[in-house]
Amino acid sequence: MRYPTFFQLFTLITAAPVLEKRGSPSVTITFPHATVVGTSLGGVDTFNGIPFAHSPTGDLRLRPPQPLTSPLGTVQAVLPAAACPQMFFSTSALNFPTDVLQDILDLPLFQVVNGQEDCLTVSINRPSGATPSSKLPVLVYIFGGGFELGSSAMYNGFGWVSDSIKDGLPIVFVAINYRVGGFGFMPGKEILADGSSNLGLLDQRMALEWIADNIEAFGGDPSKVTIWGESAGAISVFNQMALYNGDNTYKGSPLFRGGIMDSGSVIPAFSVDGTKGQAVFDAVSGSAGCSSASDQLACLRTLPYEQFLNAVNSVPGILSYSSVALSYLPRPDGVVLTKSPDLLAESGTFAQVPFIIGDQEDEGTLFSLFQGNLSTAADLEQYIESVFFPTASSDALNALYAAYPNDPTQGSPFGTGLANILYPQFKRLAAMLGDLTFTLTRRGFLTESAAVHPNVPTWSYLSSYDYGTPIIGTTHATDILQVFDNIVPNYAGYSFRSYYLSFVNSLNPNTHSSYRNWPQWSEKQQLLQTYASFSQIIPDNFRQKAYDTVTRYTKEFYI
Repeated sequence: MRYPTFFQLFTLITAAPVLEKRGSPSVTITFPHATVVGTSLGGVDTFNGIPFAHSPTGDLRLRPPQPLTSPLGTVQAVLPAAACPQMFFSTSALNFPTDVLQDILDLPLFQVVNGQEDCLTVSINRPSGATPSSKLPVLVYIFGGGFELGSSAMYNGFGWVSDSIKDGLPIVFVAINYRVGGFGFMPGKEILADGSSNLGLLDQRMALEWIADNIEAFGGDPSKVTIWGESAGAISVFNQMALYNGDNTYKGSPLFRGGIMDSGSVIPAFSVDGTKGQAVFDAVSGSAGCSSASDQLACLRTLPYEQFLNAVNSVPGILSYSSVALSYLPRPDGVVLTKSPDLLAESGTFAQVPFIIGDQEDEGTLFSLFQGNLSTAADLEQYIESVFFPTASSDALNALYAAYPNDPTQGSPFGTGLANILYPQFKRLAAMLGDLTFTLTRRGFLTESAAVHPNVPTWSYLSSYDYGTPIIGTTHATDILQVFDNIVPNYAGYSFRSYYLSFVNSLNPNTHSSYRNWPQWSEKQQLLQTYASFSQIIPDNFRQKAYDTVTRYTKEFYI
């Protein structure tokens, strides 16, 4: 199977009938005052790269975002928005087939995009001619990329707005930029003491506040906002629900009324100033030559951009041997993210909004391509204990290994027997990493939500539309192509787009959809499982022994 390159995707997504080409639409906003000039094509107006905060450069590097207050004059929102600084991946020592590598690196999630520190912007697509009286529902997209890379420019909402118009369910689409990697999620006691933790989440929150202030001018209804994300973006959706102990209000009103989480939700994590976080800060500071400075943060802030970029990227990345044992991710700081996300979920300390959440069937294969030295069960166990859970008890670790037996027929890609054994422990590791990071933690979050907020509607899914793809199966991020971009226009793509547009308009995926009824998860703990040409309803009870282990020992499986 060959995935289109990002350039091909961008061309396909932005292509539209030129017969409807219009002039340059402009919108006047008041917070701060500005005239925003965009483009119009195919019945959709586009406004790219509208700043929502001061440039986080110089002394504002590694600080919370600062809102814009002075008038901006005319903003030419025509070119694609610049990405924030990226954490690039090294592929020089990969130990798996070249064709598989090419398939993976062609996914939009892993495309290299140029970054710059002046990057805090939003990009908007709307039906042409929408006015403040249109009061359209708003879909806000938070990109993924392991909290290390990604950009709003990779997620063009043209197709979503165009299809929403055709379906009689017009929406306004907003993609937001936020700082990633060491620019947005630097940990350490120095960061905590400075009040500068979880900056990427604060960027997202300020973008949502900008939307609340200004989206009406673009035809949107600030009271009808749904936030949507994939991977780190989905984890961010939960975090936005949980920020400030679940307070998602701004000027007395909720910033969003619904959420969609594709491949991600609750990630249990040690604190910002814990051992793992401090090790990252110390490594970055040492690489930057700041470890002996009396004020290491001040030193990091004064570094030339390239030197700081190289320093923050000196620690392990997601597409490496350390995989999803992330260097950078949201960590509890006692203020923004008050506790580890699993504790916030368990106590119901998150905004009570309807949500959709689901996974790709083979989430973990993508993150298990780099550990070809794991030949024996002992190798895998040593890897898990040293890279992921060095503080876990022997009881927790032994239970985990027992829940994932050394049998490739039970590994991922699931349901493929003895096929796809890239290296002896590949399928076993893929099953573990996919479940621990995404699939079974999803079930745990749904279970906790149903217990603490039983009246909040929830829907869940399992995507299997790439079943049979060698080595990776329906792996993590394939929904970007199938669902977000609808690059393969089949049942899976059409049905998800229909369900999501219905949810954005009515907070129910079934209200405006002609596809099969999707029951709420809490009714019978059921999933919508979707293949390329059909879907079915299945019980959410697979790998129950593993689920019981993960939930029993959650507090020992922090990262």
